[in-house]
This record gives sequence, structure tokens and C-alpha cells, in this order.
Amino acid sequence: MFKKVLPLTGIIMLRFFGLFIVLPIISLYADSFEQSAPFLIGLVVGGAYLTQLIFQTPFGILSDKFNRKIITAIGLFIFLIGSLICAFATHIELLVIGRLLQGVGAIGGVVSAQVSDLVKEEERTKAMAIMGGGIFLSFILAMIAGPLIGASLGAKWLFLITAFFTFISLIVLFIFVPDSPKLSYKFDQNPSIFESLKDKNIWLMNLSSFLEKMLMTLIFVIIPLILVDHFNFLESELWKIYLPSALIGIFALAPASILAEKKNRPKLVLTLGILFFLISYIAIAIADKTNLLSLFIFAVLIFFIGFAMLEPIMQSLVSKYAKAHIRGAVLGNFTTASYLGSFVGGMFGALFYHHYGLLHICISVIIICLFWLGSILMLDNPQTAHNIYLPYTQEPNIILNKIKNINGIIEAYINETEKCIIIKYNTKLISNDEMYRYIKSL
Repeated sequence: MFKKVLPLTGIIMLRFFGLFIVLPIISLYADSFEQSAPFLIGLVVGGAYLTQLIFQTPFGILSDKFNRKIITAIGLFIFLIGSLICAFATHIELLVIGRLLQGVGAIGGVVSAQVSDLVKEEERTKAMAIMGGGIFLSFILAMIAGPLIGASLGAKWLFLITAFFTFISLIVLFIFVPDSPKLSYKFDQNPSIFESLKDKNIWLMNLSSFLEKMLMTLIFVIIPLILVDHFNFLESELWKIYLPSALIGIFALAPASILAEKKNRPKLVLTLGILFFLISYIAIAIADKTNLLSLFIFAVLIFFIGFAMLEPIMQSLVSKYAKAHIRGAVLGNFTTASYLGSFVGGMFGALFYHHYGLLHICISVIIICLFWLGSILMLDNPQTAHNIYLPYTQEPNIILNKIKNINGIIEAYINETEKCIIIKYNTKLISNDEMYRYIKSL
């Protein structure tokens, strides 16, 4: 598993590092251009999220129809071009174009689908946890390197570093990442992405993706404002809060993944993560009123623990609800929802803070978290499933036609690359022994 996941994790780490490294100084860089305006600065900050949410689903659909590796390469190339435009921009309009183009290379859902294709379902949450830990690590490094490099060399070098790392990602992709296996889904001869619209679980996971990223982006708006305005921190000292918070969050990844996967309690993990968000914003409101720095730091730590619990299991969960033939599109929609949340949290967080104040933001978030908790009650735990990987020696369609009406079969499809049939079944409806006996009879 690690041999398949680590190259993709490296690619997604380098891409997120490129997005994160400019966050601490991007608004200051945009403001340094002549004829800069608040709207244009907002587009520079949030434009990449806007185009990512627009293009995420189309990239996912294309990856279901064509080679995911090629689609990932196209997305990385577009991101590379956008980074170079940002690096050499001489006026703010060109910087906006570069940022928008960076977002067009929307490969988050495609890479997640690649992991789902290459890793057995039983190991998927572990694989997603590795990716989540990698993204956390890229965030830590970016929060340290961004302000230091930006202050000493200039913001354009941050975009040049991003372009260089993207080029390295393309090399890693073609040398170390295998092609996704070619899958044939035979239960429905005319499968459609609209199947996913009927599944309430996918809708609820998209909602969760939106809310998680919205609150995550919002807290990155709140943290520097409160630390600088209320607790007299210098901008160069902000990493002292981010670094320990992110490190503590990483330690929550493994226990959350074990509880969700091995103990089959993903709803419990989601609930706990949301409760940590809720407690965090309550503590932020109290810290703001009492001017207690220690309480505010505690709130940030609690938030990162909640985020680390949610992040690794959510993509794994939605990939379990999605059938194999629409997995790329479903994960594309899921990632689109996350970028929409990031866009909303980033664009409106500062406006709400300045116009309504922190207390109103915290009250709104508390209400949102209570609504979110209520929605999770309607989520079904994934079926207790098991997969059989059956090498075929005869026409595989004959076997699929024989098993498709068995009570308890969730889905079955052909991995044409590895010459095997994958049969997924509900162990509560048909036992492993019964399934193996039936397979033997074939």
C-alpha cells in the first residue's frame, strides 16, 4: 500500500505547499501593486478557490472517462503555468489571472480517486490518513517558510518555488505513480453520475465537506486578527501558534482513523470532530471577552484536533458510498464542496469580523455546528462490507451475471488491468463463509 500511496501523497503535499506558502503574505503582495483595489485583492486571495470549485467536478468526470494519471498531469501543468504568471506579474490584473489559472488545475478529487483505485478498500482510511498527515506537514512547513522567504526574497519567489515543486510533482507522477487500473462496471450498462444525486449519504458528506473547510478557512482569518489586535502579537510570531497546533492535530489522525475504520464508528468520529469545533468557537468567544491568551491558544489547539479527526476519514467515507464507476465524479463533487467552503470562509470571514464582531461570528458558528450535528444523525454508517478479489479464468461477465441477484451484494466490477473481479458484499446480509462457499460453487 505505502509504495502506491506515498508518491501520490508527495504530489498532493507539494501542491498544497504551493497553495499554503503564499497565504501569510498574499494580501500584502496584492496590495503592493499600483491600482490595487479591495475587490481585486479579494480575487487574488480567493480566486484560486473560486476556479477550483468550478473545475473540480469536470476534472473528476473526465478522470472517470479517461486515464486519471493523464488528467492529473494536465491539472498540474495548468497549475504550473498559473504559478509562473503570478511570479512574473507586473500588474494586479495579471496576478488575478495567474491565481484564477492556478485554481483551474483542480486535481484534488482526481488524486483521491487514484488512491481509491490503487488501494484496497480495507486500507483506504489508512491511505487517506497518510495523505491527511502529509497535507498537515505541508501546512506546517508553509506557515514557517512563507513569511521568512517572502520577507527576505520577495513574494514572487514563493510562486517560483511553487512552480518548481509542481514540475517535480510531474516527474514523480510519470516515474513513480502507476496508471489507475481499468475498471469495467457491469451491473448497469449505462451508468450515470446522476445516481449519486439519489444517495442522501453523499449529499450529507458534501455538506460536511463544505462546512469543515468553511470553518477551517474562517479560523485562519480569525487567528491572526485576534492575536495581532487583541494580544499584540507580531505577524512574524504567528507560526508559534500554528506550529504546535498543527503538530497536536497530527497526533489525532491515527486514533481517529482506527476508530472510524477498524471499529467501524465513522459517525462517532464525525460527531467528536464537530464537537471539538463547537467547543473551540465557544472558547474563542470567551477568550475574546476575557482577554485570556491561554484560553485562546487552547481553543486553537482544540480546533486543530477536531480538524485532524475529520480530515482523514471524510474522503474515505464518501469513496465508500460512491460506486466504482462514478467515484471520480463523486469525489470531484466532494472536493468542489470543500473549495466552496474555503471560498466562503475566506471571502466573508474578514467582512463579518469587521462589520459584526467576533462574538456574532462565534454564535453563528455554534448554531452551524448544532445544525451539522443534527445532519450527521441522518447519515448511515457504511455497510459492513468485505471485498473478494477473484482472478477470472473464464468470461467474467458470466460470473457477474450469476452473482448480481444474490442478496447482500453491494457491487461487483472488473479490474481489467489486474485481470480480477472485485465483489463487494454486506457481511450482515451474507456471511463470509456463505459467500466463499457460493464462489467455490462457481
